[in-house]
Amino acid sequence: MGNPINANLELLSENQILYPFDLMPLPYSYDALEPYFDALTMETHYDKHHRAYRNNFKNFYDQEVPAGTSLMTVFKHVSTYNTNTINNGGGFINHTIFWKLLTPNSSLAPIGDSANSIMNTFGSFDNFKQQFHAAAMGRFGSGWAWLNMAVDGSLFISSTPNQVSPFMDIAEQQGLPLLTIDVWEHSYYLKYKNLRADYINNFWNLVNWAEVERRFQEAKKILSTK
Repeated sequence: MGNPINANLELLSENQILYPFDLMPLPYSYDALEPYFDALTMETHYDKHHRAYRNNFKNFYDQEVPAGTSLMTVFKHVSTYNTNTINNGGGFINHTIFWKLLTPNSSLAPIGDSANSIMNTFGSFDNFKQQFHAAAMGRFGSGWAWLNMAVDGSLFISSTPNQVSPFMDIAEQQGLPLLTIDVWEHSYYLKYKNLRADYINNFWNLVNWAEVERRFQEAKKILSTK
């Protein structure tokens, strides 16, 4: 593990999700992301997969976590909990982040300070997309690719297996997530079959760069808070 993020995670907006951790409504209709993400996949992904993660996480949380413990307190020390809590808690929070990072009205390119940081880090938007694409394609089996902010404020790309999140203490590289793509087969198989690359390519038509910028500013605030 590297770049440990072990302080102030409670300032992440996701920490405002309180027990019993109800699903937030999607910020768009199931068919709003057509033709890139189809309505049936979105409905199945959200109402079946995400809901199951939420229900299972609540059940394991009830059994294992002291009452009143916040989400980010769990994830800061998730290695101390069992695999069921890790997998389902990660599935719950990763999808919660993912839905907000999609929009039918994408600007198609980064904006604000996050755009400048992406350019300075990767040299160009195209270079960034190529490296992010490689991380998403290179994740064997199921998992996620991420753009993160490290503890020193720099940006880096990572991928995580299964439902591991970058802010978890079990992540190989820890950081604050700014952008992510789900590369579990359930996120694309109904439309794209085994063509993960096509799914990733079309993902860029749907990125909510305003949310990336919001998360960028939030991450800067978290890292500057003593």
